Amino acid sequence: MSPETYAGNDDAAQRDPNRPIALITGATRGIGRAIAEDLSADHHILVGGTDAARTAAVVAELPSAEPFVADLQDLGAVVTAVTEAGLDSLDVLVHSAGVAATGTLEQTPAQEWQRSFAVNVFAVAELTRLLLPALRTAKGQVIAINSGSGYVSRNGGGLYSATKFALRALTDALREEERGTVRVTSIHPGRVDTDMQVQLQSAMGNEDYDGSRYVAAESVAVTVRTALSMPAEAMVDELAIRPVRG
Repeated sequence: MSPETYAGNDDAAQRDPNRPIALITGATRGIGRAIAEDLSADHHILVGGTDAARTAAVVAELPSAEPFVADLQDLGAVVTAVTEAGLDSLDVLVHSAGVAATGTLEQTPAQEWQRSFAVNVFAVAELTRLLLPALRTAKGQVIAINSGSGYVSRNGGGLYSATKFALRALTDALREEERGTVRVTSIHPGRVDTDMQVQLQSAMGNEDYDGSRYVAAESVAVTVRTALSMPAEAMVDELAIRPVRG
């Protein structure tokens, strides 16, 4: 692979030609950051985030990385970020950014539905669409961090599950559309010990938070590595990872 260049992106000229390139959204915290740290051992990482300072801080900690800053609710900003990245070839695209809202249908206003679908579904579709030429060039891989809620909807979780059901449909369709060119994997973690989990448990009235009951973010990163490590003739369609303690 040769280093990609794009006028106005100084980071592009500094990409290590010996490292495959991975773009990870939501890479400044939680699951996304764990994935970025794991893949940074042998990939050049584009650290996706909405806050430039937090994104730069993660970039500084990785051996080969650059920022990819965009508000995923703003599809125009996504287009700009992709253009500025100048990616003619992309080996890995990990969709890890997401929002989670709780509440019954009666309690959830239209604005929250729009925000959740904008981040969890629409941004995934648009970012993937924009990067498909680069992914096809590299015969790359798309990995969507979904959820156990992509299979089952529970009381108070209808909105989040709706976005994750939609994300599963999107990745199922993409897998068939790109079969033989771009591999597509959907990863479905159960409850993961992250800041988002703390917020969710608090919203449900569970004040005695015990992170050891849940899957570590680093364990989800291992499942991503597993999917990426498959031989060229094989593909992991879906992977579920659950806490041992239930």
